[in-house]
Amino acid sequence: MAWWEGMDETRLLIAPSAIENGVGHFLSLQHPKSAGKATCYLLINGVLQELHWFKQSYTSWFLGDYVCEDGRLYSATPVDPVFILLPIFEQARMKVHLSFLVLHLKLIAKTITKGDDPGKFRQLDEIIFVDGYPGYHRLMSIAENCMQVVCEIKEIGSSKFFRLDDSKVLSWLSCKVCQLKQALPSLDKNYAAQDEKSTLTDAVTILGEYLKDEPWLKLLCHNLKLNLLEATSKEPGTEICSTAAENSPASSGLLQDKVKTDSKTKRTGKQAKKIKVETESLNIKEMFNRASRRR
Repeated sequence: MAWWEGMDETRLLIAPSAIENGVGHFLSLQHPKSAGKATCYLLINGVLQELHWFKQSYTSWFLGDYVCEDGRLYSATPVDPVFILLPIFEQARMKVHLSFLVLHLKLIAKTITKGDDPGKFRQLDEIIFVDGYPGYHRLMSIAENCMQVVCEIKEIGSSKFFRLDDSKVLSWLSCKVCQLKQALPSLDKNYAAQDEKSTLTDAVTILGEYLKDEPWLKLLCHNLKLNLLEATSKEPGTEICSTAAENSPASSGLLQDKVKTDSKTKRTGKQAKKIKVETESLNIKEMFNRASRRR
C-alpha cells in the first residue's frame, strides 16, 4: 500500500481549499520520467497538483491537542498535465519505424528507410486506460482540453480522435524552455550572473525531470543546439523531494538523516547517536496527565 493511502496517519499538507464538491482526490499516476514509478498527485478544483515534502531533523507538528510524529511539510503545487499525459499519449499512438527492401533496377537489393510513421489516431478513453492506474480516468476532461496543444485531432460525428504530433510537442517544449529561461534570473541571483547558454541548459535540465531522454529531451536539445549529456548530467538545485510510491517519505527522510549523520561522522571521527523515531501521535493532555501521575 502506498504511503498516501494510510488514512490512520496524520500529516500536514499545504494545498488549495476544495471548492468543487468539497473534496480533492489523491491519484496514483505514472511518473513522466520513469513510467514504472508510481507517484502521488492531487486533483483539486479541476487542477492537477504534484506533491512534495520537506523535513528537517527532529521535527514534529502540534495539531490541536495532538503531536503529529511526521514532521515533514507536504505541499501541493500545480503541474502542467501535459507533462504527465505525454508518455501515455506517446505509447497510445503506436508509432513505429519501418524499413523495407527495394529491388534496384540492376537487381541489387538496397535498404531504404521509410519516414517515421506518425502513428494511429485513438479515442481519449482508449488512450487514458492504463492498466493498474485507474486514476487517469479522473483526468478525462483535463486531457481533452490540454492535449489539443500537442495533438492532431480528427472529429468523426460526435467522436474525437487524438494523435500526438512531434512538431507540436517540440514547439510546446521550446515555449516552456523560453518561459523558464526568462523566469530563472528573477528567482536566484546566481542565474542572473551566468551566461545565457548556461541558463538555457539549466532550464532544459529542470524540464528534463519531467521528460524521457528518448525522444523528447533528445529532440529538444537538438533543436536548441545543446549537449544532451550536459543537460541530463546536471543536477537541479532543489532539496524538496517528490512523493514517489517506491520511495516513501518515511524511507527517504531516514536516508536524508543518514547522509547528514555519515558526513558528520567523517568530520569528527565519532559515531553519531542514533535518531529516535517516534511511532505514534499522542494527545498532549494525555502526556501531561501521565507526567502528573508519575510525580
